[in-house]
Amino acid sequence: MTTLENVRTRAESDAQANGYYLTPDTMLLQDLLEGLQKNEERYGYPSCPCRLASGKLELDRDIICPCDYRDPDVQEYGQCYCGLYVRKDVHEGKTSVQPIPERRPIEKQGRAYTISSEPAKEKPEKPEEVPEIKMNLWYCKQCGYVCFREEPPYVCPVCKAKKEMFAELTVTTVIHEKR
Repeated sequence: MTTLENVRTRAESDAQANGYYLTPDTMLLQDLLEGLQKNEERYGYPSCPCRLASGKLELDRDIICPCDYRDPDVQEYGQCYCGLYVRKDVHEGKTSVQPIPERRPIEKQGRAYTISSEPAKEKPEKPEEVPEIKMNLWYCKQCGYVCFREEPPYVCPVCKAKKEMFAELTVTTVIHEKR
């Protein structure tokens, strides 16, 4: 079981490693950390508490906290979409935050609604169908980071290179016959 203290420690560590701060609003911070904890217990991964998750890891990779959209949101608006991570100027009260537009594509948002629209049943009558997702291997041309996902991240988690610095890798398997 994930404790609230573990969730907080992980968030603080990630904020510090990336030059961010956690929101100074103590009530908001508590609510967000509790949301992360509940989502991790519910789904097995800490999906963003401000977005609807499908409960399917392969569909929710982009909204696992810290989500793919955090870095561009913090850079442009001073905080991430839910407000958990903030820049120093926001943390110190020097800059007020404005509403942040949703960066997550509408088709990704819709997946959570279509998959979780019916209440869970004891034994499903037929296996739940997951929309087919084409997973690709992405390579950061700046630092060499490699990930397996639908699309490259907005920002490389290692070197902070932008999405444009990623190239898709193709893997070819060669099978040799024994003679």
